[in-house]
Amino acid sequence: MQTVFMNRMVKVSEQGDGMAEVWIDEGEGVWRLGWRDLEDGGREREQVWYEGGSWNEMLHIYRHGLAVKLGEGFRPVIDGIFHDEEEQKGKSQAVQKLYCYSELNYREELYNELCAWRRKKAAAERKAPYFIATNRLLRLISTFVPATLDELLQLPGVGDNKAAEYGGELLEITAGRERSHGFPLDWVQDELDETTYEAWVYKQKEQKYKQDLDKYRTKQQLLQGIRTGKRLVQMEQETGLTRRELVEALEQLEKEGYDAESLIAGELQEMPEAEQEEVWRAFEELGDTLLKPVLHRVYGQEAAAGPLMELRYERLRLIRIRFRKEAEGRRNAG
Repeated sequence: MQTVFMNRMVKVSEQGDGMAEVWIDEGEGVWRLGWRDLEDGGREREQVWYEGGSWNEMLHIYRHGLAVKLGEGFRPVIDGIFHDEEEQKGKSQAVQKLYCYSELNYREELYNELCAWRRKKAAAERKAPYFIATNRLLRLISTFVPATLDELLQLPGVGDNKAAEYGGELLEITAGRERSHGFPLDWVQDELDETTYEAWVYKQKEQKYKQDLDKYRTKQQLLQGIRTGKRLVQMEQETGLTRRELVEALEQLEKEGYDAESLIAGELQEMPEAEQEEVWRAFEELGDTLLKPVLHRVYGQEAAAGPLMELRYERLRLIRIRFRKEAEGRRNAG
């Protein structure tokens, strides 16, 4: 095999400096990726992170594994080791520092109160909680405690629409709370230790690349399952994902242009043709954006209850994949 990439890594700590290398070898279409600790006396301890024929899978593993090592304190001798464009600079870095500071310093009691408000609001408006406010935004509010609408608008994730819709209620919750610093939030740049911020950035990368790797592996398992004629129940056992998560991944595959018709046909074979046709007509009449109106049109207002509801929603999603694919075909033909 031939080494096609290598970078020396250095770790400075109270226990002494550490040296390591991250490397990629290639030979006859096989990729090998690994990590090599360089110990005193010339000894080496090597870990193979990946060995196989997929460059894409190796790249996902490389990014995640490297982010873990950076989180442990290793730093590259040569920059640019992620081979992406995610460097946090300028305004973006200022926003990231607000997120970092808030995750490390948010007020738990106020945060929990804001979460309780969000749950009630989401239930009343029949929305997913993250449409009301993300966890990240609630941490920002509980950390910096805005007292006016202008201050609330200075937080990332708060625009004019959100401020108009929910600003009054959020400010009622924060009203009268003490805070150690005021607005504007320029002081965070000086307050936040660079080493702490750097460690936080690498932890974010680690989490992101772990999610990317999990999504990639799920995609490959799903594609392999489709090719070999497996059903969702088998994939559920093999991947550890729920049926809903698998169907959502299937929807994403269809958006990317993959053909999952064989799996869809297998899952719908126990659903009467007349019922499938009724669902199709409901999509034509009501559109395919929301499933609940279609569910009520086909099964009635009392349909959304119990395990049968989950099965019906699953089948609606599968038929919607067909419906959207046919609509796309008509658009392309026209």
